[in-house]
Amino acid sequence: MFETVIGLEVHVQLNTKTKLFCSCPTSFGEHQNSNTCPTCLALPGALPVVNKEAAIKAMRLGYAINANVNHTSHFDRKSYFYPDSPSAYQITQLAKAIVQKGEVFIDLEDGSQKRIGMTQAHLEADAGKNIHEGDHSKVDLNRSGTPLLEIVSNPDMRSSEEAVAFLKKLHSTVRYLDISDANMQEGSFRCDVNVSIRPKGQEAFGTRVEIKNINSFKFVAAAIAYEVQRQTEAYEDGVYDEEVYQETRLWDVEAGETRSMRGKEEAADYRYFPDPDLRPLIVTQEMIDEAKIMPELPDAKVKRYTEELGIKMYDALVITSDKEMAYYFEEMLEQGAVPKTAITWFTSELLGRLNKAGLSIENSPIDAKTLGTLVAKISDDTISGKGGKEILDHMMENESRDVDALIEELGLAQVSDDGAILDIIDEILANNQDKVEQYKSGKDKLFGFFVGQTMKASKGTANPGKVNELLKQRLS
Repeated sequence: MFETVIGLEVHVQLNTKTKLFCSCPTSFGEHQNSNTCPTCLALPGALPVVNKEAAIKAMRLGYAINANVNHTSHFDRKSYFYPDSPSAYQITQLAKAIVQKGEVFIDLEDGSQKRIGMTQAHLEADAGKNIHEGDHSKVDLNRSGTPLLEIVSNPDMRSSEEAVAFLKKLHSTVRYLDISDANMQEGSFRCDVNVSIRPKGQEAFGTRVEIKNINSFKFVAAAIAYEVQRQTEAYEDGVYDEEVYQETRLWDVEAGETRSMRGKEEAADYRYFPDPDLRPLIVTQEMIDEAKIMPELPDAKVKRYTEELGIKMYDALVITSDKEMAYYFEEMLEQGAVPKTAITWFTSELLGRLNKAGLSIENSPIDAKTLGTLVAKISDDTISGKGGKEILDHMMENESRDVDALIEELGLAQVSDDGAILDIIDEILANNQDKVEQYKSGKDKLFGFFVGQTMKASKGTANPGKVNELLKQRLS
């Protein structure tokens, strides 16, 4: 039996307005090579200047994950040549990063949490982008110099499920902190996966293989599963040393397999040395104070939802996994919606309709204020649950958002007046005397018949609780 050992290096593109070492904009989708200047083009004589906003955002993550935030850190040059790196080196942090150590707690299926240690989070400049068209290639340097925060975990994960849980927690955290949009399709949240196996009980790590630049949770899980199987089969076939060696591989989405790219470089291969153009990054007290301003994070929200609002752990984890969902839910509560009722109508009714329509919470045709008002109307018996669903369906198809106007327009106001309901009940009982006698002689199941007839006669507007209560009185 083998144990899997996984460590992750996550590249988070910081959502600063300008690049890490120059004033070029970081906007996505611009015309090729339009967001460039002498610094990010690495022209002779151009000098870098550190982006203060990027440093503050890096520090904010450090405080959020209980890390050591260094008040003095250093920049280094990592030497390599690719066409998308005109300087032939990358400015990064090796010897002393701005954030070191730290921890992230992931939620496991059995309801427990596991601590994943962090080695460091360091600032570095992104490379450009190679574009391959037919028999020639082009280089777009718009992305060159964009600020990245590379977050390096300890090798603490033991399965693809734990790796994905860690990535999702980190993805959620950086979005709550508003330090990155973490858009995986645009490459602003991507990761390298380090995978090895070892016989259970063995202390020493096996040979580590790195899988580069994976940009979806699904592909991370698939790449780990494939690589673990490949290494396990090599071990069992007695060819582990020949087939598994320290290298960089890529995940081939079409083939569903990892493929060798190149031998894994060591630190010495990159010829790291202190960047001579950049002095040490020394943070001020003002920067520290700004970095410590942060919102309520997912773990704190889960604790508050379960302990103060009485929400089930599963529901709390679902809602807090996405900041837009959490903020939507909390705005519902501000409209007077009861938490437990709001959870059901949000997760089951609204999200179910959005999924069916192919919509996300961000472009929902029904805003939080409207849904919160609707749920409050259901809780105070102004309308029934059935009426609430009818209004939701109407809102998904029409522009009307006035809950009170729709209740009146669709005739959904619930009747709770005893006298009005008793009039209906008396008429039902008078027209069904034979069934009344059968009920009184012991056929209790006929009670459901009387309830159904009463609701039908009221066209669904009678309060079901009142109907049950008043029927029992009349039939007794």
